Formats: sequence, structure tokens, C-alpha cells
Amino acid sequence: MATDDLVHGYAQALFTVAEAEGALDTIEKELFAFAAALEQNTALREALTDPSLPTANKEAVIDELLGDRFHPASRNIARFIVGSGRGKEFGPIIHELATVAAERRRHVLAEVRTAVPLTEERRAKIAAALSSATGREVEIKDVVDPSIIGGVIAHVGDQVFDGSVASRLEDAKQRLGA
Repeated sequence: MATDDLVHGYAQALFTVAEAEGALDTIEKELFAFAAALEQNTALREALTDPSLPTANKEAVIDELLGDRFHPASRNIARFIVGSGRGKEFGPIIHELATVAAERRRHVLAEVRTAVPLTEERRAKIAAALSSATGREVEIKDVVDPSIIGGVIAHVGDQVFDGSVASRLEDAKQRLGA
């Protein structure tokens, strides 16, 4: 398990790099998307975290996947995290990077999970509802997660707003004693 200090230290350093590149928003968005892909793809996650595989092989996988579609700094950061043996902490590090960036913009980060990609209109409505609930400007990072079936699960700091179909089905199942 990653320690908070380790994750925060990496995130602060990566924030500095991304800011120096002048592409913080792009790098943050790309790395968040890659972290979500790692979370959902077991084979990829295992390949990039297997200590028996040479670092060069892991870096080649990253280069192949990210190619020219990602900012060079995004690729280098992904290679750095995995190459330094922190592939298992990739998600927490990037989430903390997004949190640090949001705080610098005086926003709060909301990780929003939906079964299908958000439209801009839906994103705006969710952001407005979360801003109203938290009393702060909300920055949404969305993750597509078909396992929730429908609806939305939003994590804002330590708060969880679960409006997913999966949780409603589970609640109904519990009430029926099944």
C-alpha cells in the first residue's frame, strides 16, 4: 500500500514538472485517463507492475500505448512512475496530482464514475450539483465504469455520493433479504 507521504511527494514533483512544461491541463487529463485504463485493465496493470519484467519492457509497453497521442511529458511521467517501481501506486499518484492541481486553482476535485461517457451538458449539471453540495467550485475527472450499470458515483474528498443503479439494486436486494 502506498503511503500518503510517498504519493503526495511524487504528485508534488510531477505537478512541478507538468507546470514547467506549460501543459499541466493536458498532462493531468492524459495521465488521469491512463490511470483509469490501468485500473480497468487487469492484464495491462499486471504487465506494468510485475517486478520480474525488465523496466525496458514496461517502458516499451507505455511507449506503444501512448505513442504520439500523448504529450511527451505525459509519456515520460508514466515511464518514470513505472520505471521507478511505483506502478502499483500509479492511480493514487495521479489522483493526488489532480488534487494538487485543483487546489492550486482553488477548486475541489471530484472523481465521477458513470457507465457511459459524460456529455458536456451532463458534466455541467453534475458539477453544479456537487458544487452546491460541497460549497466549493468542483473540477470533474470522469471515469467510465460499466459495472455501475447506470447513474453516477462521485467522490469529492472523503465524501461519496452514490446514485448508481448498481447500489440501488444492491439496496433492493438487501431489503428483500436475498
